Amino acid sequence: MKTFVVGLMLMAFSTYFYTVNTSGLFYFVEGPLQDTLRKAKSVDERQPDDRIKIVKIDEQSLKAIGKFPWDRSTYAQVIEKLEQSGAAAIGIDVVLAEPSKNPDDDKALADVLAKYSNIILPVQINYPSKQESAGDLTPEKIDYPSSTLTTKRDQMAHINVFVDKDGKARKLPVGLPDEKGTYIPAFSVALANLVLDDADKVKRDEVTGEWMRGNKVMPTNERNQVTTEFFTLPRQKVDAATGYELLSFVDVLNSKKPLPLQGSIVLVGPFVTAMQDEYPTPISSVKMFGIEIHANMIQTLLDSIFYKDAAKSTGIATILLFSLLAIFLFEKFNGKTALFIFIGMFVIYGGIWLGFYTAGSLFLPLVYPQFALVTIYVWSLVSHYLDERKERNRVTGIFGRFVSKTVVDELLQSGEDVKLGGSRKDISLIFVDIRGFTPMSEKLEPEQVIQVLNEYLDVCTKAIFKFNGTLDKFIGDGVMAMFGAPIEYDNHPEMAVRAAIEMKLQADVLEQKLIKNYGIGVKFGLGINSGPAVVGNIGSEDLRLDYTAIGDTVNLSARLESNAKPGQILISEQTYERVKDLFKIESIGEIKVKGKEKPVAVYEVIGHL
Repeated sequence: MKTFVVGLMLMAFSTYFYTVNTSGLFYFVEGPLQDTLRKAKSVDERQPDDRIKIVKIDEQSLKAIGKFPWDRSTYAQVIEKLEQSGAAAIGIDVVLAEPSKNPDDDKALADVLAKYSNIILPVQINYPSKQESAGDLTPEKIDYPSSTLTTKRDQMAHINVFVDKDGKARKLPVGLPDEKGTYIPAFSVALANLVLDDADKVKRDEVTGEWMRGNKVMPTNERNQVTTEFFTLPRQKVDAATGYELLSFVDVLNSKKPLPLQGSIVLVGPFVTAMQDEYPTPISSVKMFGIEIHANMIQTLLDSIFYKDAAKSTGIATILLFSLLAIFLFEKFNGKTALFIFIGMFVIYGGIWLGFYTAGSLFLPLVYPQFALVTIYVWSLVSHYLDERKERNRVTGIFGRFVSKTVVDELLQSGEDVKLGGSRKDISLIFVDIRGFTPMSEKLEPEQVIQVLNEYLDVCTKAIFKFNGTLDKFIGDGVMAMFGAPIEYDNHPEMAVRAAIEMKLQADVLEQKLIKNYGIGVKFGLGINSGPAVVGNIGSEDLRLDYTAIGDTVNLSARLESNAKPGQILISEQTYERVKDLFKIESIGEIKVKGKEKPVAVYEVIGHL
């Protein structure tokens, strides 16, 4: 009853915390988990869109043109060069809020802006310094482009980049309200819309308030933010051949012929730390320039890749259902059963969370249900401990004068613990080793070595399980398996040989793939023996137990494997006598093995009859 009542309180606390503080303390756990998954799907798998180019205001340009601010006629010249090169959309990520001291300078840029309709100028929206969520309050000040340049709203877009509570820029607001409540589109939205068909453009539904990408509702949060999909690491971290194509501002300015920019979306902006336009992101410890973040958001919109956080109602229902199930189970079970339930629920919900993300890029709440599970489980332990202590006192009071403490403990013990020791069983053992693995590992990169090793071990594991074997252990680049334990069956020698043949056949397939990819081939060497062995949980009762087999039968199997040539399956006479009518087998005579005074007869399995 205590678990039930306190569990309800913990469930209510988790639900409340989720409802009022979604991006608070727990975000520092859930955010990085989401970041890891998203990075695996974006930077590690997807390629940057080659239509997106960045004209960087870099050290080279500052040295050649002079320190900031530059004459606006300079921007006019660069824009003209980009237009002549066929750029489909041009975005200037430099705030030009004040009129130039030279009216002719403003006029040069204004003439270019009037001449072309595919140019976007930045709007900087300023909020009170203590404001935590940019979309919640009226802007304190808005820096529009100077009226001497343009007054066209369709040539303006906000360049605001907001960071989460952990300081990382994960999301961008697709639109922010001005002083009158009219929404100013994001820089990325305005540029993407210039190349999207009318039916696919990003827009706000004035009736529902939802942001749409064509006829698809975009998953925005209460601050109109959409998660940025990152397709490249910060360019300060990677070499110049990676990511969106970069062009130096001064190189564009001095170009004598059209550049290969036909149909491109070109962003012009700061690419030096001194201009203080860089932010931490979830994909790297190195800061990313604001112009890069805008470029990634443009591709997010073009590719229509949107991550969705579950609706509040869905999140609350998830927490309630998960918590109620935990309360019911932990009220009913305790001890190791409760631990297994806890681990199972923890892992299963993690799998459900991962499944929803994989299937539909939907993020259910993760930390809050798991927090409820952990706290309810911990309280159940405390509750059951208090109950057991009470019961111990009662039993001790009754029996303590008549029996030893050990007997009292046995009376109180619940469940059945794993004990040291074992039993003698008739089993078959397989030892498998990859021949040529060491030379191969010296020629491949570490990541490739692990990948190849995992593929070979996967072949072994599947074959063992297919024929009802037990995977005893991985031994470096080898495997030990047994057949006939813990489940006993008479035809374990046959199953062991069938598993070995399966391994050999699949290894041959893998070898062809390896030769094709790396020009290197490796094969299995296998040894099989049948007979009595001691099987059980062996090890430290307090630290670690392994279910394994020991004895002469095991040792001979290992010796046969060490004598097997690449691609060879060697079996002992004990195994041969029990499978000789089932497979094609050839005698290879007797060999001397370590640990045996006399040579032992050895046979090679050629294949199925």
